[in-house]
Amino acid sequence: MNKREEDKNMTEKKTREGSLERKEPSYMDSVYKSEGCLGEAAPKYLTDAEENRKYTIEDYYAFDDDIRRELIDGKFYVMEAPSVKHQVILGELFVLFRECAELHDQKCRVLFSPCDVQLDRDMYTMVQPDLFIVCDREEDLDRCVHGAPDLAVEIMSPSSRSRDSVLKLNKYMRAGVREYWLVDPQNETVLVYLRDENGNGEGRYHSYSFRDRIPVAISDGMCEVDFSVVARAIGT
Repeated sequence: MNKREEDKNMTEKKTREGSLERKEPSYMDSVYKSEGCLGEAAPKYLTDAEENRKYTIEDYYAFDDDIRRELIDGKFYVMEAPSVKHQVILGELFVLFRECAELHDQKCRVLFSPCDVQLDRDMYTMVQPDLFIVCDREEDLDRCVHGAPDLAVEIMSPSSRSRDSVLKLNKYMRAGVREYWLVDPQNETVLVYLRDENGNGEGRYHSYSFRDRIPVAISDGMCEVDFSVVARAIGT
């Protein structure tokens, strides 16, 4: 085989290998990159029907991968893996809330993510609060929790800050969440939003630091969380 034939065969081989590496955009790509999921513009290959599609819980459960996502009003939002600091805060809060409920004989169940909550009891929203509490209800140990929890906690990260403080705040209050804790590890603050009888909570909140003892409103004054315990656990 002469050099020209060798070069030709090498070029054909690279072309074949390159064709194997190219991949057409998948349905998963369209979900992850759609506007509102990762903050990127919708890819050009999506049709108008795909961009405007309202996804359902059936679509949510159709995924067979380990990627965490939430479905809010028919749109998917991908959730990044939490940091170690996030998980330490979550673990401490779970213990503190559970101890408080047990100490005062509250008929409440303290749960944490990943656990599905069918917030509106409809087909278009399924969320996973970092931590939540359901009280005084005979909740089946089913695939998900049906309806709004009494209290929800979200621990903000750079990727979830806007969604937790705007989208989820409005969603939780309107769905019937009575108390929403928004924990900000970066600024070491906790905003506690309380829902009024009209379902409004955006303008009614209390601000605390990581050194405060924070009352749990749904306990009618019986419980409070000493956030300094959390602060010590994360070394601040």
